[in-house]
Amino acid sequence: METTTQPARSGVEDYVFALARLDKRTKNLVKRLKPGEIAIIDHTDIDRVSAESLIESRPAFIINAACSVTGKYPNLGPLSIVASGINILDEVGERIFELLKEGETISIAGNSIFRDGELITRGTLLTFEEIELRIEDSKARLGKHLGDFAANTVALLETEKEILLESVDLPHIQTRFKGKHTLIVVRGHDYKQDLMALRSYIREVRPIFVAVDGGADALLEMGYKPHMVVGDFDSISDKALDSGAELVVHGYADGRAPGKARLEERGLESTVFHYPGTSEDIAMLIAYEKGAELIAVVGGHTSLIEFLDKDRKGMASTFLVRLRVGGVLVDAKGVSKLYQTRVKAWHLALMVVAALVVIIIVILLSDPVRQFISVLAMRFQVWLMKLQNLI
Repeated sequence: METTTQPARSGVEDYVFALARLDKRTKNLVKRLKPGEIAIIDHTDIDRVSAESLIESRPAFIINAACSVTGKYPNLGPLSIVASGINILDEVGERIFELLKEGETISIAGNSIFRDGELITRGTLLTFEEIELRIEDSKARLGKHLGDFAANTVALLETEKEILLESVDLPHIQTRFKGKHTLIVVRGHDYKQDLMALRSYIREVRPIFVAVDGGADALLEMGYKPHMVVGDFDSISDKALDSGAELVVHGYADGRAPGKARLEERGLESTVFHYPGTSEDIAMLIAYEKGAELIAVVGGHTSLIEFLDKDRKGMASTFLVRLRVGGVLVDAKGVSKLYQTRVKAWHLALMVVAALVVIIIVILLSDPVRQFISVLAMRFQVWLMKLQNLI
C-alpha cells in the first residue's frame, strides 16, 4: 500500500469525507445505504434500474471497482447518476473490498481514496463528457448485439417451441386469473412512476397483482397488496414475503431453484416453476394460461437496450413470450409520460371563487331562495325574543 499523505481540503468539488458501505451486488447495497454515505460497488456497465436505486439512496459518492461504462453497449445508468450530481470514481479494482471494511470512514480527493490520511487506491473520475463519448462510440456496436439477440432467439425457439406452439405445463397455482385483469409489476425503468399513473385504473378495475421480485415492495409502498410474487426472491424484503401473497419460485433448466432456500428458512410455502426464461416471462405465462382477460405490465423489458442491461441470454424468451401472449398484453411502460396533470393550486382556488360567485348570484336572483332566507331570519328573531324573556 502506498503511504502518500492525504492533501488538505481546499474546496475541491469532488472531495468527500464519509462512511463507506460495500457490497458487490448493487441491489443489496441500496437496501442499507443511507444518504450522504459512500457507496462502493462492483458493477460492470451500470444499468438504468440500478442507477435509479442508487440515485434514490442519495450517496455522497459512488466508487466502482469495475468499469461503469465499458462501451459494450450504450448503457445510460452512469449518465443518469452523474447528471443527478453524484460523482463516480471508476475502476478502482476489486482489491478495494479487501482494503476496506463496512462502516469505515474514508475520504476521496480527486481520483484518490484515503483512510486516516493514508492513500488506499486510485481510480478514474468519470465526467459527463467522457460518459457521453463512450456511449456514442458504443452505438456503432448495436448492430452486432441485435444479430446476437436474433440468433439467440432462434436457438431458443428450436429448443423451446412450446413457448409459441403448445400449452405450457404449469405448476399448481391457487390464484384465480380467469376473466380478470392482471397487473404485473417488474422492477424496471420508471416502474414506480408508471404504477402511480395507473392509480385510477387500479381503483376502478381492481386487477390481480403479480409482482416480480422487488416489484412486491413497490406495490406495498403504494398501499397495494400483491396476490402473487414470482422470482428468485433475492431482491425482495421480508415484509413483502410475509404479505400473504402466493409465492412462485423461478426454477432453472438445470434443476436449481435458488429462491426456495430463503422461503424454507422462513417457513413459507411456495411453488417451483422450472422455466428457461426470466421471472417476468413466468408471470406473463401464468396469467395468460390461467385465462386472464387482460395483462398489463409495469416496468417490463421491451427494448434492445433493456435486454442488454439485463445481460442475460434468457431475455430472448421474453420476446417469444410476448408473441405468445399477443393481444391480451398491454405494456404500461411510459404511461406516466403520456399524460401529466397540469392542474395547479391557483387553478383550484379560481374554481372555488367562481363557485362562490355563482352561489351568491343564485341567492340574489332567486325569489324562492330569498323567501326561504327571510323565513329563517324571522324564526331566528323569534327565538332570540323568547330567549330574552326567559332571562
